[in-house]
Amino acid sequence: MEFRDLKAQYNELKGEIDEAISDVLTEGNFIMGHQVIELERELADYVGVKHCITCANGTDALEMALMAWGIKEGDAVFVPDFTFFSSGEVVPLVGATPVFVDVYDDTFNINVENLEKEIERVIFEGVLRPRVIVAVDLFGQPADHKKIREIAEKYQLLVLEDSAQGFGGSIEGKKACGFGDIGTTSFFPAKPLGCYGDGGAVFTNDDEWAGTLRSIRIHGKGTGKYDNVRIGRNSRLDTIQAAILLVKLKNFKKVELDRVNRVAEFYSKELQEYVKVPYIKPGFYSSWAQYTIKLSNRRERDSLKNYLKDKGIPSMVYYPKPMHLQEAFSGIVTKKTEEGVLCDLVLSLPIHPYLKEGEMWYVVNSIKNFLNDHL
Repeated sequence: MEFRDLKAQYNELKGEIDEAISDVLTEGNFIMGHQVIELERELADYVGVKHCITCANGTDALEMALMAWGIKEGDAVFVPDFTFFSSGEVVPLVGATPVFVDVYDDTFNINVENLEKEIERVIFEGVLRPRVIVAVDLFGQPADHKKIREIAEKYQLLVLEDSAQGFGGSIEGKKACGFGDIGTTSFFPAKPLGCYGDGGAVFTNDDEWAGTLRSIRIHGKGTGKYDNVRIGRNSRLDTIQAAILLVKLKNFKKVELDRVNRVAEFYSKELQEYVKVPYIKPGFYSSWAQYTIKLSNRRERDSLKNYLKDKGIPSMVYYPKPMHLQEAFSGIVTKKTEEGVLCDLVLSLPIHPYLKEGEMWYVVNSIKNFLNDHL
């Protein structure tokens, strides 16, 4: 059993993907070919924004957004304490300071009450300038962007939507990547929409920011190849990956989102009396980058993980350590949060659009058998 079965996906799309790759090889336009421009148009249209700027990976997408805004030393950027490292890593890369914020224990997304407390604390201390909220759409479900926007407007902050795991999710029909002042996503292979290498994208409705982002991704390019108007990056999505994503995006919209939600619904129905299953807020729609359950304690979680491994069922712990305990942030952490407890309880199960019914039953029955024997 695969945790995220990219082989099954390839087998279903093999003809179209092979043809798309072959076209790029025949044309020989490997960098910024027409497929890149076409993909950007389709992604922007899907999300419902004016501009999509593709780049080399999701981490670059986040850093480029902060660069476009001129975030720098002395600025405070508010980041969930329970998320992948890159959400906070990009902050010191531009010289700013991450301020870690608690998350809700049911949606795993940023806790807006704690967010406001942290903003108030930073303002009161007067050492840092509050500038940006990084709103992570964790595990596929969008954060509570309505409340985040209210707080951002109250304190005149920018919202950077980190939707690396949330592409395809929505709130009352509005798509993830379109809630922030700038939104970003990742096309890492195991993401809801993934390529066959690294890739990312930035989304915005702001014309000026879009122009700056396009400049940043190609060495701070100005009017020509050798006209450099700012310090930038070399962060382009290559044409082969764009061609692959064009094929995958069509299938993603047509069948994959519906399929993966059916898997999640099955898991939740069968497991809700045994474990704490993921909570999807009313009006919210998840793209299910991960299906994450909570156990009673770390010992039970770790024992179940080992039991599933013996049964041939892969599982993962996202994340074993909160951000504020990462060694890389030692010396710059401004607050100790409570997310260490959550890190001890979570376990993510196999989920993808190609999971077979028999595999789904095998997963849930294995979990039920383990818990029945250990309760």
